Amino acid sequence: MSEKHVLVQGATVKCKFSVEPKLDKLKVKTHSKHYANDKDAEKKLIATDKEIGQTLEKNTFGKCKMQPNGSGDYLPCQATITKWSGFYDKVTLSNKGKILLESSKGTCPVGGPDCITVDKHGQKAEPGKQNAKEAKPQVNNQINPLANTKSLKKSLEESDSICK
Repeated sequence: MSEKHVLVQGATVKCKFSVEPKLDKLKVKTHSKHYANDKDAEKKLIATDKEIGQTLEKNTFGKCKMQPNGSGDYLPCQATITKWSGFYDKVTLSNKGKILLESSKGTCPVGGPDCITVDKHGQKAEPGKQNAKEAKPQVNNQINPLANTKSLKKSLEESDSICK
């Protein structure tokens, strides 16, 4: 997937025809099985090209430039995604969907092909035990001088040897 992040529930998207650029959050409605970037597997469902229809949190990007109302203003957007392009097609999830990437684009019946783009992929870094073990104490001490990195690292290594 060459350096592109997978979209997950909560990813923010935008439309190029929004009058005042507003974002909306993607909701995964087509499965409840596949997670990414979520150690507890309860929040970050992987988004697929099957997320079509009204699959956004608010289903609007504000006022739409493609819908003038005749008095110098615009009608409100009613975001409906009819299809996705730019998905990762080498993996198919259980919902028969292909994984959406941060470079994927959505089509709206009003705005046309690829008018909806990804602002943020929705993933967050969650450091784990392995990250703490591999951390360099000098760097961590500069970032957080109050933490005793050496003793943390030692206790993590001891807990691993007990578990073996």
